[in-house]
Amino acid sequence: MHSLTVSSPNPSFIGDFHNNCCNNPNSFARIQIPLPNLVDFKPSASVLAVSCRNSSKNAVSGKRNRFHARNSANQEQEAQISQEEEDIDSGSSSPSTSVLSLLCPLVKLFSPEDPSGPRNYLLEEVTSSLSTIARFPWGSRSMSDGLNDQQKVDPPLHLQLFEFEACPFCRRVREAITELDLSVEIFPCPKGSVRHRGMVRRLGGREQFPFLVDPNTGTSMYESSDIVKYLFQQYGGKRNPSFGLLESTLLTGWMPTLLRAGRGMTLWKNSTKELPPVKLELFSYENNPYARIVREALCELELPYVLQSVGKGSKRAKLLYEMSGSEEVPYLVDHKTGMEIGEYKKILSYLFQTYSSATT
Repeated sequence: MHSLTVSSPNPSFIGDFHNNCCNNPNSFARIQIPLPNLVDFKPSASVLAVSCRNSSKNAVSGKRNRFHARNSANQEQEAQISQEEEDIDSGSSSPSTSVLSLLCPLVKLFSPEDPSGPRNYLLEEVTSSLSTIARFPWGSRSMSDGLNDQQKVDPPLHLQLFEFEACPFCRRVREAITELDLSVEIFPCPKGSVRHRGMVRRLGGREQFPFLVDPNTGTSMYESSDIVKYLFQQYGGKRNPSFGLLESTLLTGWMPTLLRAGRGMTLWKNSTKELPPVKLELFSYENNPYARIVREALCELELPYVLQSVGKGSKRAKLLYEMSGSEEVPYLVDHKTGMEIGEYKKILSYLFQTYSSATT
């Protein structure tokens, strides 16, 4: 299976961008797709509008002027799995021996009905820590030491990743993002999505994850292995991906999904339909066991957020310390309410209380 690459007529700009991707019917991103059988998208409130930020300055001016002001062999199986996910959701799946066709019903069976309810935090930490061990050593450390100062600067516009936390192929891309020390806008696409899965279908023609949009080059693509290679070529000094990152997914990439019993896979029925006017920010790195639990919640709530990668050796470690007095992750910033929280249990409680349909 080949990657679908979508280019705009102007490679440096793919549309009009704004902070809230869903609420402004007059702002949209229009992507011209020079392929037959795909649709040239027309302006619509529901079409993806990518956040545009002036990112020419990285300096922090006071605590309230935050970093947010910066504005293969596995590919056929990956596509097959995405299609089977859709079939399972629609109830039209035929018997299959693939991993995911068995995995999805099982993890739904064993996962808690209500993610906002009381949790066994010891069990949460044990299973998430085992997930971290399964994916060691990927997604824990920034690998930007070999880059020059110009290459270490984030691209002018945030990359956008449409994904869901429990997906092993999405995990592969997020591990690369940590290693490349990138800031990326995350658009969670849980099963039952009311926003972001439809965007992917309209932009790319099918619901398959992960799906990357890079407004800096006018490129959009499916296929996790292609995305990882693209990221390392474009933002990693044209290096090859880390040894074992691509190959290991089919061996251990499923372990976090199994160990976490499908957390971060399905939309919570009581999640709010209204988005905050400014995206949340999460300081995190992929293989941190506590940050994983928070990302699962953000996916179940389908809340878009800016992922600030802070792997070991990250250029953002100093910024995080200035903001929180610590380099520990996760650290959440909600610009709508002004809340800044640095402990995962408190973050979970805050998210499910603030972004429940019963409280909005």
